[in-house]
Amino acid sequence: MQKGLRAQAWLRHIAVAVAYGFFISLFRDITFPHYMLICGVHVAVLLLMPYRYWPALILGETASLVPMAIDCEAQFGLIWSILKLIPGILFCSPVIYYAREHAHLLDRRGGVRVGVLLVCALVISVLMMGDGVTLMSVIVYSANYTPPHYDHLATQWLLGNYLGLLTVVPTVLAVRQGLSEHGWREWVSRASESRMVFESVCITVPILALLLWMGFEMPHVRGIVQIAMFLPVVWLALRHGWQGAAVGGTAASLAVVVLMPTRYDILTIQAEAVIAFAISTMLLVGARITVLDRRAQMDREDMRLALALAQRNVHIGEMQLRMTSQALEQVRETVRSGFAMMLGRLRHLQPAIDDGGYQRIAFAAQEQLYGISDSLHPVAWRERGLPAALNEGVVARMLDHAGIRYWCDFRGPISSFSSTLHLALYRMVSEAVAEGLGRKDVSDVCVRVRGGERHGRRGIVVSIVFSANPVRLPHVRWEELFPRLVRTTSGLGLKALKDLAATFEGHARERHTPDGRRISFLLMDS
Repeated sequence: MQKGLRAQAWLRHIAVAVAYGFFISLFRDITFPHYMLICGVHVAVLLLMPYRYWPALILGETASLVPMAIDCEAQFGLIWSILKLIPGILFCSPVIYYAREHAHLLDRRGGVRVGVLLVCALVISVLMMGDGVTLMSVIVYSANYTPPHYDHLATQWLLGNYLGLLTVVPTVLAVRQGLSEHGWREWVSRASESRMVFESVCITVPILALLLWMGFEMPHVRGIVQIAMFLPVVWLALRHGWQGAAVGGTAASLAVVVLMPTRYDILTIQAEAVIAFAISTMLLVGARITVLDRRAQMDREDMRLALALAQRNVHIGEMQLRMTSQALEQVRETVRSGFAMMLGRLRHLQPAIDDGGYQRIAFAAQEQLYGISDSLHPVAWRERGLPAALNEGVVARMLDHAGIRYWCDFRGPISSFSSTLHLALYRMVSEAVAEGLGRKDVSDVCVRVRGGERHGRRGIVVSIVFSANPVRLPHVRWEELFPRLVRTTSGLGLKALKDLAATFEGHARERHTPDGRRISFLLMDS
């Protein structure tokens, strides 16, 4: 059994070595000193692969270098061929190991420390530049051959390795983060609906294609066009953080190289320097934007949890009021039966007694109990919903009895909203009516209720219009209305309206109109 497992492990290592050697050979054919994509491949593979496969990666790249070392031994010398067999991934591995184990470049949730990544990119670029300069210095040149300018080559190697790393690694890490957070299927589903993917495909790619067309059709402005390639990087970084900068940087760097007329074109090298600087800067800026976005999202989540808790407390309070209202209903029935029994016994003892006064007292007590019960939890709302509670509830009866004209206007799918929102709306209408009548200059009250959607969420807008009719206003019985109206509200007025509206992610405000006042508020459904 153990021999079989060991054989499988060796086969996996051999497969990794062969696959990586073949893959790196393909990248070597499209690599040149000022654009070393192969360096980005080295770093990306080291970041993604477990440590146990690193020897296989080194062996695979070494094997892929053997044919080149043999073919060039006669031209460049034996020392060059031996040094060429040292794979580039070997220079990258100590830096990546330190970044993974000690600098915490990657966290367990798939996050990336962009600052550490850029430092690693710079260190690896310097090491790879040193390897290239060393190889060039050991070449045995012929007598009539002019040695190259090592400073120019060193600059190109430094820029090429750095830009090649920034072209490949950030985008790979962005994909890795998405996969670690969501998994393959969910990540593919999210990517197809992602705003960043949409903007990259539908906006960034067309812009780069237009710039490429301008560069090919107008060679005299090609240098300016290549430098302008950094604009999508900035835009995506500001929109989507470091992941946007990674995707934009990959597209922009590839576009700059595609527009290159010759391999060592000076304008292309200058544009690559600008793109490298733009990618580095935007990765740092994007990382900060990502942190701020995550913090804002956490604040929004905390706010939603707080609002949900407040709404549940409102619902619990309403349920307690409903239980109290039902208890008062039972007390009302007890009072009615008690008075009936008492009056029956009085008639039996004294048949000629006038019991009209007792009946009026009994009826008044029952009405008061019913009014208190209805104000705690509307009976009409329990039986027929919110429209009936507003049209026929205790507030409507009080206003009608006092001589104030009151009516309601409903539009939209009001009945589809939650019961908690209905009760909150009823309380706020009662509070607003009490607040609006406080100056005793109102004879007409109109309640307009509108239901609909806002930003993909359902909400209700309520507008309560208070106006005065000169004919009806003197006949309003304020002395009877106010004592009863005060018992149905909290007495806090507009402040209570604003607090309750904020609990349901809305707002409340008061405005003066030419013929009166208007109190309006918005409530969002959860």
